[in-house]
Amino acid sequence: QVQLVESGGGLVQAGGSLRLSCAASGRTVSSFALGWFRQAPGKERELVSAINWSGSSTYYTQSVKGRFTISRDNANNTLYLQMNSLKPEDTAVYYCASQSTVGVSPLDPYDYWGQGTQVTVSS
Repeated sequence: QVQLVESGGGLVQAGGSLRLSCAASGRTVSSFALGWFRQAPGKERELVSAINWSGSSTYYTQSVKGRFTISRDNANNTLYLQMNSLKPEDTAVYYCASQSTVGVSPLDPYDYWGQGTQVTVSS
């Protein structure tokens, strides 16, 4: 089993920055793709960004390209999301997630989920 705990959310003004972290425990996730999802009120959860096991391949949804950067520290079993130039439409609960199968695409379904951290961007 993998436990994921997000941190770093909060309230920020539009144009500001936040850095989300996700600490994994229970077992190492260094061999698995990891992702950040978000869910805004009344909307479906969406994949924001994903990264393969080595960090050599990343994915970003179109609305965050050029503003968000995903990274991982496999030695410390940690995932990050640097969010710059935040907009009110980025307001959501952000979840980190891990796959549990080696070699699958970061766009494939995820198996382990954190509890989420709230990000609120004021205009």
